[in-house]
Amino acid sequence: MPSHKPATQDRLLSVGQLAARSGVAVTALHFYETKGLIHSSRNAGNQRRYQRAMLRRVAVIKMAQRLGIPLADIASALAALPDDHTPTAEDWQRLSARWREDLSRRIDEMLMLRDKLDGCIGCGCLSLKECPLRNQQDHLAEDGPGPHPPERLHLP
Repeated sequence: MPSHKPATQDRLLSVGQLAARSGVAVTALHFYETKGLIHSSRNAGNQRRYQRAMLRRVAVIKMAQRLGIPLADIASALAALPDDHTPTAEDWQRLSARWREDLSRRIDEMLMLRDKLDGCIGCGCLSLKECPLRNQQDHLAEDGPGPHPPERLHLP
C-alpha cells in the first residue's frame, strides 16, 4: 500500500537529496546551515528537511563564492530574502548589484598587480626601498629598508 504523506512532505528534500541535486557535499550544506545561509526543518525522526527553494539558494551561494564574495557578505545578502521562496532573477539582480562595485574594484586591483608583476620578479621583494607592488611611490622609505608591519603598507 502506498504511503500518503502530506503534500508539503513530498516537496521537502533530505540533506542527501539536496547534496545530490546541488552538487554540494553534505558537509558543506551543514556548514552553510551553521552560517545561516540555508535553513532546514526537522522531521519526526529528527532528520533535516529542506524546502526546494534551498536548491536555488545553494546555487546563489556557490556563484557568489566563485566571485570571491566572503560568506559573511553572502549571508547578509541572503538574509534579505524570504526563506520560503525560490530566489528569482530579480532577487539575483539585487544581490549582484550589492557586489558589483567591490568586484570592479578587485578586478582593477588585480589588473594593476598583473601589470606591475614583471617589475617585481626576482627583486628580493620587500627589502627594497621602492617596490611597485607593496611600496608604491616609496611611501615607506622614511621607515628604512626591510619588511614593515602590514598596517604600515599602502596597498592599492
